[in-house]
Order: sequence, then C-alpha cells, then structure tokens
Amino acid sequence: MRHDQARYTREDKHEPLLSEKNETTVEIGDDSPLPDELTRDSLTLPEVSEPEVARHYTRLSQMNWSIDSGPYPLGSCTMKYNPRFTEDLAADPNAAVHPDRSSASVQGTLELYHSLQEYLAEIGGMDAVTLQPPAGAAGEFTGILIAKAYHEHHGNDKSEVIIPASAHGTNFATAALAGYDVVELPSNEEGRVDVEALEAAVSEDTAALMLTNPNTVGLFERDIVEIAEIVHDAGGVLYYDGANLNALLGRARPGDMGFDIMHYNVHKTFATPHGGGGPGAGPVGVVEELEQFLPEPQVREREGNYVLEEPDHSIGKVHGFMGNWLVLIKTYAYISRLGNEGLVDTSAKAVLNANYLASQIDLEVPYGPFHHEFAATSGDRDAADVAKRMLDYGVHPPTTKWPEMVPEAMLTEPTEIESKESVEDLAEAFNRAYGDSDETLESAPNRTTAARIDQASAARNPILSWHTLNDE
Repeated sequence: MRHDQARYTREDKHEPLLSEKNETTVEIGDDSPLPDELTRDSLTLPEVSEPEVARHYTRLSQMNWSIDSGPYPLGSCTMKYNPRFTEDLAADPNAAVHPDRSSASVQGTLELYHSLQEYLAEIGGMDAVTLQPPAGAAGEFTGILIAKAYHEHHGNDKSEVIIPASAHGTNFATAALAGYDVVELPSNEEGRVDVEALEAAVSEDTAALMLTNPNTVGLFERDIVEIAEIVHDAGGVLYYDGANLNALLGRARPGDMGFDIMHYNVHKTFATPHGGGGPGAGPVGVVEELEQFLPEPQVREREGNYVLEEPDHSIGKVHGFMGNWLVLIKTYAYISRLGNEGLVDTSAKAVLNANYLASQIDLEVPYGPFHHEFAATSGDRDAADVAKRMLDYGVHPPTTKWPEMVPEAMLTEPTEIESKESVEDLAEAFNRAYGDSDETLESAPNRTTAARIDQASAARNPILSWHTLNDE
C-alpha cells in the first residue's frame, strides 16, 4: 500500500492561512465619488512574498484529493482522469470564437458541433442530438421537457413518470421539477426492474419511464425490450439516463433497446472535467419523432454549409448560445482520439476493473453479474466509518449508504483508467479498513488534513470565511 497521499498528521492540522497572513492596512482618501455608505476609510490587505504565496497554494493543493492524486471510485459519479491533450486543444487561441459571430464566419466551429452531434447520435443509437444543456442534470431536465412537449403537442394528458428504486436520485427531482407525479417502481429479487410491477404501474397517465442501463448497482436490464414495449403500449416514452453509458460503449446502444430520449454525461463517459457547479455539458439525444422538440438553435448541414435552425416545435433555449463550447471541444477530441476500437476497449476495461476489484475485497456484493460498478455491503459495520478509515490508507473511498436497496452500501466504480496496481491498492484499503476494530473506525480518519466532522452541522452552518476561524 502506498501512503504518499496521506501526508499530514493530526498535529499538522492548524489552519495554514493564519500564520502566513502578514497584513498591512492602507488608508483610503476622502475623494471618492461614491456615497459615504459605499466607502470605507481603510482596507486591510495580506502582505506576502512570492515564495510564500507559491508554497501556500502548493500546500493547499496537496491537502485536497483529486483524480490527479489517485483513484476516485465514486459509484455512479464516475470521477476519472481528464487527458491533458484535450485541455491543450481547448486552450488553442483558434478555439476562442465569440458566440455572436455570424454562422458564415464560424463554419469550422459549426462543423465541429455538427460532427459531435453525429458522433453522439451514432454512439447512442439516436437520430438527433442537442449540445446545449450545460450539465448532466440540465440535460436530464431538458430530456423530460422534450417528452412533455411531445405529449402536449399530441394532446396527451399525461401526469406521471415512473422511476425504478435503482434509479439515479436526480431522476425523481427532474420529474417533479417538470410537474409530474413520481411513481416509484420496486426492484425484483435480482435487483432489476420488476416487470409485473411495471405492468401494474403503467396507465394512460404514464408520460415516461426513466431508466439507466446498466442500473445503479451495475446490472443490465435483461428485459429491456419487453420493458420498452410495455411503456410504448401505454403511450409513454422511454428515457435513458446516460450515467452508466461507459459500460456499453461500442457494444450496445440505448436507441436499439427502445429508448426514445437520452442524455449523455460527457464527464463520465468521455472524460471532460466534472462540472462541479461550473461549466459542464449534458447533450441530449432523441429519436426522429422527437427531433422537432429539441432546443434551439440546432446545428444542421445544408448544401455543404452549416447553419443554425430552430426545430419546428422547439422547447426554446435551455442555455446561452449552443452550450459550453470548450467542454464540447474536449468531448469531440476524446471521442476522435479513441475511435471505434478505443471506445470498445474503454467499456471492456471499465467492466474488467470493477469485476477485478470486487474479486479482491472481503466485503459481500449482493447483486451480480455487474458491469462497470458494484454495490458492496459492509454488513454490520457502518459503511461511512469504513469509508472514513479508507482515507487513512491513502485512497478515496466509494459512495456510501446508497442505493438503499443494498444495506450499508459501498457503491464503487474504479473506471477504465485505473491500472491493475491501482485497483489492488484500492482493494487493500477496503480490506484493511473493513478489518479494523470498531474503536479505530469510529475515530477515523486520523491521517488527513481535516479530522472527522459533524456532517449535519457542516452542511447547515458552514464556515465560509477564514475570518470566522479567529472567533473559534
């Protein structure tokens, strides 16, 4: 086990800023044109040398875990390494195109957009794609709005969206935000969609079934064709959450399974930066019948030129211009570099790494055979305690306590980018943490920059300024 990431002991955990904040107070003149209530008499500024600044920020970066530090095996959150060549392309001055320029003057940009639309459509088995949504969650919401527009256009009075218990948590929020009542569908004993329960749940009120395949515990829905028929016969559409598409790349396509709408999480599947509240991308693909409802503008090719057009019954804009251009460049570059063979290899390694990791850990994995991720159970040990102890062994722990269908779940996805040695390090950390005493687990972590925190208080009353630390 390599412990080079766990660099700090509890004695080192003083707040690193305070001792470095040499300060100087600057007096401000009285000649400001602003009103008195908007001015101040003096301003206190930090006074540090360049080496102090460099060392300060370097140390802060070392206190943070990142995918450049080591594995980040969050199940269904897919945090993986972003190759640097895509960053170089996005930083190319030729990519700095103002979005207000005319279509005629940015044909190269529009050609890239159009090619990426075609790439994603081919990968997903869709007929048309929009690149506008700025994140996976935004893409998911856009997809449901497209379904809603489709039903309203055809005069279908639909009020319900069916969502399996194994679905992503965002699915429930998305359906509710779009104004639908949520019908939760139980899983069967195998952890998949209960087809009989689905047949009982669908009705003339069913607008859509939201599903990811493989599902959240990594299981492929073997009855997907029958599931699609049941939903379509009820007049609903089948929505694909693209969270787990990296398990299928080059091997199976949602459109071929009967899905009508899907969103792509390009940070998960195609290694762009994770949005984290900032710029991301969540393209949406649809079958031909739904193309007329896509957001506008849509990039289309007309007589050898690329133009921006508004679909006939567009839901309107969901983001400024045509989406987050620099993120989409990275998506295009990643797909182009891998090609067909590379995408097939990506899905193979994602599945291989997950299965190899599961075979090396001492925890039980209740559901299988799984693909790119699995949900282990820590049994009578608290999953959060085990996860915190894993931090002491120099790795990032998996997602815990979810999905609820697995007790004390540790949902794990090593992704395709990890080496055999890296996966073995993860396995050793799992096993050592799981084998530690209750007393050790309850006090963990002990080698990280921050000790165990009161998570509820931290969420409800966060300390947002270093000034506050002086009052502690």
